Amino acid sequence: MSKPEISVQLYSIHAQLDADLDGSLRRLFEIGLRTVEAFDFVRRADELKKSFDAYGLSAPTAHAILIENEGVATPDGLLSVPPAEEVFAAANTLGVQVVIDPFVAPSRWATADDVQRNAERLNASAKQAAEFGLKVGYHNHDHEFATQIDGRPALEVFAGLLDPAVLLEVDLYWATAGGADPVALLEKLGDRVIAVHIKDGPMRPGITAADMPSDQQPAGQGDVPLAAVLAANPELPYAVIEFDHYEGDIFDGIAQSYRFLTDTLG
Repeated sequence: MSKPEISVQLYSIHAQLDADLDGSLRRLFEIGLRTVEAFDFVRRADELKKSFDAYGLSAPTAHAILIENEGVATPDGLLSVPPAEEVFAAANTLGVQVVIDPFVAPSRWATADDVQRNAERLNASAKQAAEFGLKVGYHNHDHEFATQIDGRPALEVFAGLLDPAVLLEVDLYWATAGGADPVALLEKLGDRVIAVHIKDGPMRPGITAADMPSDQQPAGQGDVPLAAVLAANPELPYAVIEFDHYEGDIFDGIAQSYRFLTDTLG
């Protein structure tokens, strides 16, 4: 039986990458990671590839804005919106297989028409990506679950409108914060889930990406039922460690999460 491949979203160390890209990737290698999820990769694809090759790292998945084509305001303000052909060409440079859109603002999930729009745009991106030999996907925050469309979470409505080739990456922390049962959610979404974001911390009313909490924790130390999700989905392709924010040493937090995953996955 296969088991998820452990990865880490490079957003977790975006500040460290800007300061010392090669040294930061070397530290991930030293932790034991061999797979990463690329972030902000279009402007520095060649530099990333050089270090990936040096440390034997691969990036089968990556994040880039696809659905919106202008005026994007991500919560962190870090991602620009280069032309799609540049995104897909850079993805090919790095050996990426799936380009995942990480954010569409809450205001674009308010109505059924909004959800339809988002799905149509991502389906169109999937067709363009296929010309580069790539697939596309979407990554959630909490608002896609907190918003209900005809009594169903907007994310589930959205999933039903996507081309079968379009994949999903479920952020388990944000799905839980949005009111979803992550075990039941993955059962509903089935094999279109390419990856889960392994993220943890205290769960309490009012947690939202619009007001990022400062007390996220290494995997297995918070209230997100990560072990239960992994036990129920042993053949997920990727388990991707991520921190939106971490008060301690981020490399130590990643190392603790990596140990949790290696112990849990066996």
